[in-house]
Amino acid sequence: MPPAKLPWMNWDDLRIIAAVRDEGTYAGASARLRVDETTVGRRLARIQRDLGVPLFDAVDGLRRPTRHCEAVLEHVGAMAAHVAAIDRIKENEVGPVGRLRIASTNAVAEELLAPRASSFLRDHPGLTLQFLTSSGNVKFSRWQADLAIRLRKPEKGDFTISKLGDVRLYFFEPADRSSGEPVACVYPDELDTIPEAQFLRAKRLKNVRCITDNVRIIRTMIQSHQAVGVLPEHSCEGLLADRSLRATLLSKRRDVWLLVQNHLKRDAATRLTIDWVRACFKDLSAG
Repeated sequence: MPPAKLPWMNWDDLRIIAAVRDEGTYAGASARLRVDETTVGRRLARIQRDLGVPLFDAVDGLRRPTRHCEAVLEHVGAMAAHVAAIDRIKENEVGPVGRLRIASTNAVAEELLAPRASSFLRDHPGLTLQFLTSSGNVKFSRWQADLAIRLRKPEKGDFTISKLGDVRLYFFEPADRSSGEPVACVYPDELDTIPEAQFLRAKRLKNVRCITDNVRIIRTMIQSHQAVGVLPEHSCEGLLADRSLRATLLSKRRDVWLLVQNHLKRDAATRLTIDWVRACFKDLSAG
């Protein structure tokens, strides 16, 4: 007797699986897809019943994907890439065609990528870049970004990771301290393993009254000549030449990592964009 055929699974069903995997809860998937949480649970139960395999295990209050779920989503990722490629086809375009979503911190996007983006897009009319930014690491999943630039190396994940380079770091302090002890800008406790935080902790600074992971805030504080802090080289424009500030180059650098979705590794548009991102970081690792 031939096996029973599965009911037709529509794209919305596949999006629900992906959303639950990425968010870890029905509530998170509900908010992301803008559907009722009960609907998410009911449809996922139907999908699992139709497939005949469990897609998630409940672990510590979260929904953890099973190997069956990962296998399904591997195919979904490929389908999404093909659908996007079909949607992007333009007969009059020359060269690779694609829309790439790049996740990074605000500072990396604004100070390293954006200044070089116009010429890159001009030279490659078939490409579109979408920047996904935040003060911290943007969540990286096949549904939210295609490439991600991270200032901390991920321990694991379903993606390809490679080192982009390392960034020089500078400690700034007012050259004249006659007006009193400057405010010390430090990083939150969850970032205590990064070189910047380790350096600041070793200095045993006084007057620690500014805590932030946003380098633009630190830069603005330093520009006031009344604060001390550490900045990456790409955020130091103008400060190194400011005679009212004293700059010290840290002995340690900050590693930068590039994450790429596995299903895009051989895509021509992705490869072109990866080369461009690497070029943006090339000068920072020199010297």
